[in-house]
Amino acid sequence: MPEGDTIHRAANRLRSVLAGERLIRLEIRHTPVRNPSAGTVIAEVEAVGKHLLIEFADGHVLRSHMRMSGSWHVYRSDERWRKPAHLARAVIEVEGWTAVCFAAPVVELERTRESASRVAHLGPDLTNPNIAAADIDRGVERMPPGEIGAVLLDQRVAAGIGNIFKSETLFVCGVNPFTDTSSLDRATKHKLLETASKLLRSSVAGAARPQNVYGRAGQPCKRCGTPIRSQPQGELPRVTYWCPTCQT
Repeated sequence: MPEGDTIHRAANRLRSVLAGERLIRLEIRHTPVRNPSAGTVIAEVEAVGKHLLIEFADGHVLRSHMRMSGSWHVYRSDERWRKPAHLARAVIEVEGWTAVCFAAPVVELERTRESASRVAHLGPDLTNPNIAAADIDRGVERMPPGEIGAVLLDQRVAAGIGNIFKSETLFVCGVNPFTDTSSLDRATKHKLLETASKLLRSSVAGAARPQNVYGRAGQPCKRCGTPIRSQPQGELPRVTYWCPTCQT
């Protein structure tokens, strides 16, 4: 599943070519809802956690969730697509540009109220460039009991963290991923969400993703030299990476 930084970068790119433009063509496969008509203005493109929302002035919203397989591409009108057309789930054409959503499991055309209800359960979006300390506090309040490595992936707590930023955030903060949240003080919980937010927002701004532990099982820790460990974690097991010395 893409991390929140991937979705925000996609939204930024789509916004740069779609927002404020008049629709020439909209094709959405496997949806019974009537599409916005040609000439409808695309009002906004935004990311909410791992959902990407394209809002139309007539009150429709195209909501997509990439999960493991989806991606948005942007092409000039005469440019050849880099993926086969049969993988296209949605095609949006405006003057000079075509945006194509390939292979996303979730592509829904909804009314504004329906779309809002789909994302209402999400915690604060840690990738939001305007996130405030109060938003971080709200995420802390939502943390349930359980292993912190699994809790950080719960989008109802805070939206945007995926497996990479989960592992890297825990390393930066020196927290063992199998620690129960009940044994962490409020300051540590706040630091975890604040750190994840900084890493996500830095990535959207162009900084490289951290590579301290993720994908480095068996390799020496860059800080202490101890071999990095990995282990599946959570109800829907995702592989967690950590340093057993730096994250006691």
